[in-house]
Amino acid sequence: MGSRHLARSIALQSLYEWDFYNKEKNLEEITEKNIKEFGAGLDEVDFVKRIVEGVKEKIEYLDAIIEKTAPEWPIEQISIVDRNVLRIGLFELLFADKKEVPPKVAINEAIELAKGFGGESSGRFINGVLGTVFRELQAKEKKENSEEKQNKKDE
Repeated sequence: MGSRHLARSIALQSLYEWDFYNKEKNLEEITEKNIKEFGAGLDEVDFVKRIVEGVKEKIEYLDAIIEKTAPEWPIEQISIVDRNVLRIGLFELLFADKKEVPPKVAINEAIELAKGFGGESSGRFINGVLGTVFRELQAKEKKENSEEKQNKKDE
């Protein structure tokens, strides 16, 4: 298993546990415990913490995107695994350095986490939600780029 994949797995396990206990336990302590337990010798400890802290910081924003993109699935009805895989995937898709984590890598990694930890249809569900968000991002970028070109022509 790749170092980054293991890091994402530890982030998922930490966020899962935190979510399972209604976000009442200390997420930093949970993450430290999981790094010690599952990540002995892991070079990507900072990567784990960046994901976990980023998801925690942006959780309301990420959940709003999930609810908008999958309206037939209220956030509380999505399994804890799938919900947190989506949060990680969206966080990387929207906020990670694109050179460090290209969008397709963020999506593929989320799908792999879903297949490894989720249910039978988790991979398809994660792919559908993240794929939709990715297409919307591409359309928005394309629109902004064409508007920028138009503005330069008008100058």
